[in-house]
Amino acid sequence: MSTSAFHRPEARIGAALLAALGLLALLAPVLSPGDPLAISGLPLVLPFTEALHPLGTDRLGRDLMAGLIHGARISMTVGLLVALVALTAGMLVGTLAGLIGGWTEAILMRIVEAFQIVPGFLLALAFVSVTGPRLSTVVVAIALGAWTGPARLARARVLVLRESDFVAAARVLGHHPLEIALRQVLPLALPPVLSLTAIIVAGAILTEAALSFLGLGNPNAVTWGAMIAEGRNQLRSAAWLSVLPGLALLLTVVAIYLLGEAVADSLGARDRR
Repeated sequence: MSTSAFHRPEARIGAALLAALGLLALLAPVLSPGDPLAISGLPLVLPFTEALHPLGTDRLGRDLMAGLIHGARISMTVGLLVALVALTAGMLVGTLAGLIGGWTEAILMRIVEAFQIVPGFLLALAFVSVTGPRLSTVVVAIALGAWTGPARLARARVLVLRESDFVAAARVLGHHPLEIALRQVLPLALPPVLSLTAIIVAGAILTEAALSFLGLGNPNAVTWGAMIAEGRNQLRSAAWLSVLPGLALLLTVVAIYLLGEAVADSLGARDRR
């Protein structure tokens, strides 16, 4: 990541928020030991009225702060894993399509277009409904709708790079197309694709929250989407049950967007130079 990106105030704000959320996610077992789904007090305790439950409790007496802390862990884990899977798959498909060309490119890009036809959330909804709401299936389901953007961007970048002299020299020397793609073209095509990381992570967190809100998240884990859904029936009498996890979700997405925009602008400026 370019250090010049951190010269922008919005990048520093986003990085600070993400660092705080990352620490909460990493230290969740220390900051809130035990099962966050366990009943730990009276139901519907108001926020900031009890030292034992600083953010109050839900209708079953579960601590909201524990839920927010452990929910951060789920959201950050899903976002990062989806980005890893989507970027890896997209880079490989885009690089091979752009470098090899011909029928290989045509087939791979038709597959990309087929996945792009279906909205990502509907694809994730259908996949999780069939395979079950486990963490691994949620990650794969969201990644199915997120890998096409990196694939198209990688292909566009490779189409420019494959006309370079070093690629022509490698072909003359008899290097295999796969070796040229992975060792020479892929590292140069990677930076522009990485600029999509923030969009993918933010979209994955929102999609996971939406799935959990609909009851398709892991029932044995606390998620922000499930917390929002749990509190929707008490919006008039206990609005904090949905507002607090909603604010956590909003701050996370905004922080990722601020940092991602600064990094993407920095990479774009470097490419122009």
